[in-house]
Amino acid sequence: MASPVTATRPEDLGIDSGKLEALFARAKRDVDDGTLQGCQVALARHGQLAGFRSFGEVPIAGKMTPVTDETLFVVFSSTKAFVAAAVWTLFEDDLLRLDERVADIIPEFGTNGKENITVEQTMLHIGGFPMAPFQAGDWDNHERRLQRFSQWRLNFEPGTQFIYHATSAHWVLAEIIERRTGKDFRAFLRERILDPMGLDNFFIGLPASEDYRVADVVHLVPPTPPPGGWGEVTPEAILGFNNPEVRRVGVPGGGGIGRAADLAMFYQPLVNGGVTADGTRILKAETIEWATRVRTTNIHRDPILGHPVNRALAVCVAGDDGNANVRGFGNTFSPRAFGHAGAGGQVAIGDPETGISVGYTTNGFLDDIAQGRRTTAITSLAGQCLA
Repeated sequence: MASPVTATRPEDLGIDSGKLEALFARAKRDVDDGTLQGCQVALARHGQLAGFRSFGEVPIAGKMTPVTDETLFVVFSSTKAFVAAAVWTLFEDDLLRLDERVADIIPEFGTNGKENITVEQTMLHIGGFPMAPFQAGDWDNHERRLQRFSQWRLNFEPGTQFIYHATSAHWVLAEIIERRTGKDFRAFLRERILDPMGLDNFFIGLPASEDYRVADVVHLVPPTPPPGGWGEVTPEAILGFNNPEVRRVGVPGGGGIGRAADLAMFYQPLVNGGVTADGTRILKAETIEWATRVRTTNIHRDPILGHPVNRALAVCVAGDDGNANVRGFGNTFSPRAFGHAGAGGQVAIGDPETGISVGYTTNGFLDDIAQGRRTTAITSLAGQCLA
């Protein structure tokens, strides 16, 4: 349960203590007023935590338990950035190219009009198969995974629009990792990303020994279906992550489990030239810059709100077009900030211009408006913490 080093004073990292306390106070407010059961928030810079706080009580295996700095949370789609970083290493090692057709890597995928989908289209959520069904009971069965790939059909012509692939694209990326490295994607993530970053408390594929630390996911208000329906991310699917067997799988598009501190520290090497505080190189600086460049175009717009989605390789970028707020970056991060939110309002962002990274976790699902307001507040306060 090793934890990242926390600075003696936030000012040692160029962080204003008062502004950091304002961030903590905003996170605590939702617990104090009963909006949430519990949460964590962490801010990091220069390879260290400037601060990490935990608030409230959450159910763990159905029993209300105080949230501590060792409590783990399901971070849902914030997981996608971890898998993305693993794929970036394949590009860096000349094991993968953006223009490769997925079907040339995974022949089972090349059916029903999917023959020409590229790796790049898959990573940008423009591949055309967002509604591809894959039942939880089949997730950890490799044969069934390949059968599903062959059965999936297109929902739109690849490249012509953006529709978020909640889990399907990242199952494809997991398979690509396995085909190109010869290793289980979870083992490769541990070996190439998590262990070198010192993220002992972050799991993609949770060991049974850690179940006692994981906050149960709860719907705090009745779930309301989004425009167009639930797709695969149903309220029942969300609650499925309370099942220890589902946690074991390490769903690559949304099954990561960890703490706010781990989210914040994951982004530190990525905003510091690819190197950890102890000098361990994770990626080359030029690889990160290349991978976090916006590749979607003006035709790739949010299907509900209508703004350009600003997608890099499996992460979102804040941008300078006035839409950073609706992309989950608040109002104070630089246009180069990148990251990925989670379905329950989890926050995970790194900013190469300021060196700040922030992580926020909670177990409680609210309506989209309430979660959006909280995300804006948390990210805006985090982005302005420089001394």
